[in-house]
Amino acid sequence: MKSKSYRIKDIAEMAGVSIGTVDRVLHNRGDVSQESMEKVKKVLKEIDYKPNMFAIGLAAKKKYSFVCAIPYYIENDYWYTIATGIEKAAKELQPFNVNIDFVQYKHSDEASYRKVCEELREIKTDAILLAPIFEEITIELTRILDKKKTPYIFIDHNFLDTKALMYIGQNSYMSGYIAGKILMSDYEKDQEIVLFLNNNKDNPAEVQMQRRMEGFVNFLTEQCDKVTIHDVVFNKDKPEEDRISLDRFFQQHPKVKLGVVFNSRAHYIGSYLKESGNTLKSLVGYDLLKKNVELLKSGEIKYLIGQRPALQGYYGVKALCDYVVFKKEVDPIKYMPIDILMKENIDYYFELE
Repeated sequence: MKSKSYRIKDIAEMAGVSIGTVDRVLHNRGDVSQESMEKVKKVLKEIDYKPNMFAIGLAAKKKYSFVCAIPYYIENDYWYTIATGIEKAAKELQPFNVNIDFVQYKHSDEASYRKVCEELREIKTDAILLAPIFEEITIELTRILDKKKTPYIFIDHNFLDTKALMYIGQNSYMSGYIAGKILMSDYEKDQEIVLFLNNNKDNPAEVQMQRRMEGFVNFLTEQCDKVTIHDVVFNKDKPEEDRISLDRFFQQHPKVKLGVVFNSRAHYIGSYLKESGNTLKSLVGYDLLKKNVELLKSGEIKYLIGQRPALQGYYGVKALCDYVVFKKEVDPIKYMPIDILMKENIDYYFELE
């Protein structure tokens, strides 16, 4: 039998409770005993009950407000792509009286992030989608949100010591492990590896990059013997100094043939290789930024690992709506696929249309 054939009266009879109790459970209105709640939920599960979402949205008098807190972005960068996913979900949810507002902070800037978190403590909203960075500040915020019973979902990065409704993003450790595996598939005896690290590598806000590095190093430790690894630290704000350092590095280390960049700035190294005439047999980077894709196609970057940022934003907002508006349970973790892109398959790739 299809779930749409069941009336509230039918569900109440099957559960042995009143019609009012079923109505309160379906619409999360409280004032229901634990025993009655379990009876109703058991019946709903047995009949695979699915409410008419569109009818709920049209009938609802309540307007819902969600706040999305992410870093400032520029066109075609990583956070811009996340924002496009959020906006796509927002358009789809307009019939259900859901409004989306943004608050933004400077990435890796502790003072900016703290200011936004202070704003989130006071703001009146039904739910929050947050891209968290600094752990201590985030924990302080979530404790207040927990007291206020404001649901929140994390995207891009996860802090386990919270009561986040859900985490949506990539398994950073495993993506680093896979980066090691695909890079070493091009390894030949006596070749050396270089890790291109940015000058903020030790910043608490760079947890994603740090976990990727951990996975990468663990793969090499487990699977490879006696591989020589070098570190090169670059600063995107000092390109002239970086170019001198990179020229010197390649002159001094002719055996370096493999490299990896653990964030979205692979184009920084790829552009240097293209302009300088130096080459790497294999360079692995992250994220499908326009500049990264161009260098993937021209061959300076061999592999890009994608994490579907638009889908992170899209799923984050949809999950908040499922929980807040439609009173549905959501899974605590939704890992994004670890996509491996090469010039041979990049033209066939799409994320969200």
